[in-house]
Amino acid sequence: MGKQSRDRARALREAQAAIAAQRGRRRRWAYSVGGVVIAALVVAIAVAVVDAMGREPGRVAAGADASQRPSSATAAGSLTIGDPMAEVELEVFLDYMCPFCGRFERANGDDVARLVAQGTVRLQLYPLSFLDEASAGGEYSTRAANAVATVADRAPDQLLAFHQALFEQQPAEGTEGLSDDAIATLARDAGVPDAVVATFDDRRFESWIAAATEQAFASGISGTPTVRIDGTTFTGDLYTAGPLTRALTAAAAGPQ
Repeated sequence: MGKQSRDRARALREAQAAIAAQRGRRRRWAYSVGGVVIAALVVAIAVAVVDAMGREPGRVAAGADASQRPSSATAAGSLTIGDPMAEVELEVFLDYMCPFCGRFERANGDDVARLVAQGTVRLQLYPLSFLDEASAGGEYSTRAANAVATVADRAPDQLLAFHQALFEQQPAEGTEGLSDDAIATLARDAGVPDAVVATFDDRRFESWIAAATEQAFASGISGTPTVRIDGTTFTGDLYTAGPLTRALTAAAAGPQ
């Protein structure tokens, strides 16, 4: 190999070494930045968890009356829809701002409503408000849940239709949510009397919702939707029509 060839080879090796070193520095920088980001996320999550665990279940704002609850509410914090003597109990923990709850409702809402109407299923709705933070200051989860609780208390026959309407018009997470006027319109369209709709602004059940939300998470609920059939968490597909309906039908049929 001539001197010129050796020089070119040496220059190539040096260039490759420089590129490798640069890539190494970039990787180390990326890992460093990534580590900082991950560490920050871990700290943020830890702070949120500690804060949530540090709150006493059922604690609400000073002066609020958490004992003022809808007439159909259970001690566990749910709203009952359907025949109390129905064969199967379906519990659904939800937040009206939760997009996954919207997916669940779109997949299963009609079948559940049919089974409730048939007297096969009694539905226990747990309207939570933990996603108020995701509504740009609009407190949409609380406002929607309060409206639902009000309807449960004063116009229970229209509760399921109103519940479904809220998900049909579900706002995007991160927005202020539907306005009070829009919520009122959905309620009226669902057959809720004007006299009941007029009381939404009282936010009478806001403290009950806050207490029920904390109670749900204190009991082990970690996200929404959480679905239980006769007390057992349903682990099947929540977002495709069919699996939940088959599970409810099987539960009604009993052991084979």
